[in-house]
Formats: sequence, structure tokens, C-alpha cells
Amino acid sequence: MKKVLVIQTAFLGDVILATALPEKIHRDFPDAKISMLVREGNESLLKDHPYLEEVLVWKKKQGKWRGVLQLIKTIRQRRYDAVFNLQRFFSSGIITVFSGASVKAGFQKNPLSFLFTHVTKHIIGDHRHEVDRNLSLLKGFVKEGKALPKLYPSDNDFLATASYKNNRYITMAPASVWFTKQLPENKWEEMIRNTTPGIIIYLLGAPGDHALCERLARINTLVINLAGKLSLLQSAALMRDASMNYVNDSGPLHLASAMNAPVTAFFCSTVPAFGFGPLSTQSFIIETPEKLECRPCGLHGYRQCPLQHFRCATTIVVPVPGS
Repeated sequence: MKKVLVIQTAFLGDVILATALPEKIHRDFPDAKISMLVREGNESLLKDHPYLEEVLVWKKKQGKWRGVLQLIKTIRQRRYDAVFNLQRFFSSGIITVFSGASVKAGFQKNPLSFLFTHVTKHIIGDHRHEVDRNLSLLKGFVKEGKALPKLYPSDNDFLATASYKNNRYITMAPASVWFTKQLPENKWEEMIRNTTPGIIIYLLGAPGDHALCERLARINTLVINLAGKLSLLQSAALMRDASMNYVNDSGPLHLASAMNAPVTAFFCSTVPAFGFGPLSTQSFIIETPEKLECRPCGLHGYRQCPLQHFRCATTIVVPVPGS
């Protein structure tokens, strides 16, 4: 393969997990020119990535189908040999079909997969990690062997976080887009209050998470709210050197995996069996000890517990950080 496009236009965590493909392709084809297509907002994750020649951006907010048509035009001009589409929706299928590439590989769940040249099954709950499911698209094109997702913060990203690393610290990312994926606020409060004295706690998140993190930061002076203050790659740089990173089943979990940073992940309504668990060498998963018939209640989170009790989260026993 000489020129390759990887498509993943889903959310932040999905893009991070997709980075395993350029890692694997580059390993087997060091001279291959690799590009990735992501939705607008996620391109900063791939800034200065050493194995990517180009990052294409789908500006969906400026008009979904106008953006698709413009992307098709651009992609055809690039003359890719192969397109590997990790997304399972019609829009990415259109882009793949009209890419002009001789190899058009994707998952069977894509509604236009019958027009692809290579199709692979994508089965949630088959005891494989999502990274392995993604890499299955490369079967027959690369050598046998695994690859892990990886991000590449720049020297400036590490410099921007250097002043936070003068003492022992942990990070906590308490928020999630979905309520039922988020460990309740009182559980984060409990962990903060029980953290070994002297350990600094950095709270990470998006600008929209600032209010939650600000409430938690008021617990004591060693809790510092960085929500909305760091870029994604700066957050990854900070997480890499933490004693531990505490996260929900959400984007920061995959940031930790991509940096091989120590991580403790809380799974509330979702379960690790879906294939989105941590990949770091030092990783821990914490779930409710109760056997709940309602769990998991879905592949993705909800804005509220469907049964109104949220026991998958309220019964979680949180650890004592630093112990």
C-alpha cells in the first residue's frame, strides 16, 4: 500500500482508538502515505502526528451533504490506493464508495457495504476490544500482529504542563456526555476527601465540565480545576506522568490508553465486555458489585437511568487514591 485513507468520523474516543491503524500500517509499510478523515473538532488530536501525511476534516456543521460532496472531490484528487472506513453510517459509506480507491474496506454494518471491495463483521460483545475489531479491516493487507492506539503530544504540549508536575499528582476526569456513564458527583467527592494528604488532584474536562469541576475543586486547596484550560494533547501529556488517572467510560479513558498512562476506569451503565476498556499496562476497572438484570441497559449512555434508580453507579465502591 502506497497511499491510504483511514475514516473515523465518530467521537473523540473512537478517533483515539482508530490511531492503531496508522501505527500498524506504518510498521508494515514505512513509506506509505497515510491520511485520516475525522469530524471537525477532533483534528487537534492528530496535530503533528508523525505517521500522518494529512488530516482531512468533515465540517458537518456547515452542511452535512455539502461537506460530504466536497470531501469526495478532495479524496478523489488525492488518488488513494486504499480506504479503510471504521464508521458504520451511510455518509461515510458514500465517501468510501466514491473515493476512487481500488480497495474500499469497511464493516458489514455500513448500509453501503455491499459496494465495498472488502467487508468485515463488527460484533459488539464478541470479547474483542474495539481496537482489534478495527484492525480486522487490515487483514490480508498487513502482517499478522497487534497494534495499540497512540497519540503524540508535542514538546510544547509537555512544556505547557511541566509546571503541574513538580509534586506527586493524580488526575480525575469526572464528567461524561452521558449521565449514565458518569460516576455520581458524591462519589468523586468521596475520593477527593479520602485522597492521601499531600497528593495534588488535577480535574480534567472540556469547557462545559468547568462547573462540575469547580464544585469539586472547592473541597480543598490541593484540588485544581483544569477543565477547559488544557488542549486534548496537553491533557494527554499531563495524564502520562500521573500516579493514577481516574476516569469514566468516556474519552479520557482512551486518552490514557493512547499514552499508556496508569488508569482506573469506572463503568456504570456500560460494561467492559463491549470492548472499550482500558489498554494501559497499569489499568483497573471498577464496577458495581451487584448483579443487576438491567445492566447493561444499552451500548451507549442515557441522559437518565431508564429505571430511575441508577444502582449501577450508586453502588460502586470507590478506591482511596494514593493508598
